[in-house]
Amino acid sequence: MKTLRNLILTALTISTLALPIAQAADSAAPTGDIIVVASGAGSFNTLVAAVKAAGLVETLQGPGPFTVFAPTDEAFAKLPKGTVESLLKPENKEKLVAILTYHVVAGKVMAADVKTMKTKTVNGKELDVKVTDVGVTVNDANVIKTDVAASNGVIHVIDKVVLPN
Repeated sequence: MKTLRNLILTALTISTLALPIAQAADSAAPTGDIIVVASGAGSFNTLVAAVKAAGLVETLQGPGPFTVFAPTDEAFAKLPKGTVESLLKPENKEKLVAILTYHVVAGKVMAADVKTMKTKTVNGKELDVKVTDVGVTVNDANVIKTDVAASNGVIHVIDKVVLPN
């Protein structure tokens, strides 16, 4: 009888301790798609505006998975004056789409899986990814934050807008 009581107490203790761990794991799960996560981050306002102007919102809300190398608002600000405003005009939609899709790779590539390589983007051109002791670069942009999870992929934050050749 004493053994049964101890067994029940042990089971109750384990289940009580496991509940907060399971809840913490659930709260770490992505809370939205690429667009929702980028919109909520506060540092991708220009990127989100560009995605809307390019008509790519539905695509990036799709099932994916996608890996997005996302330039920050500061990265867009480094472009020559007037560039962003010009790209957002309807007559430049094709060029904007080409630039934005150059930042997207099909599949979910986490930081631990990144290696020095050339990788094909959604627009068909290749990005040059380099891994060094200092960090990771995508073409000439530095990856400044990795593995921002979304329900349909992952975002890696970069400090520069990369342009297709």
